[in-house]
Amino acid sequence: MKKVSNSASALRDLIKHAMEDCEVTPDEYKQIMDCAHADGHIDKEEKALLAEFQALLSNGTIKRVKGC
Repeated sequence: MKKVSNSASALRDLIKHAMEDCEVTPDEYKQIMDCAHADGHIDKEEKALLAEFQALLSNGTIKRVKGC
């Protein structure tokens, strides 16, 4: 079984945090996108995580809020 990349693990943790508080600030959103692109390659796991994140934003599970 293939090990999940470090960047995918970090991305999963960032998205999990957004899911826990049901919101994402502009800084958190940027952090998620930067994490996905940090290694210059979006692998299969990262694509799946980003798709899930976008779905949660689209259906209102996670709300985009203004930063502090």
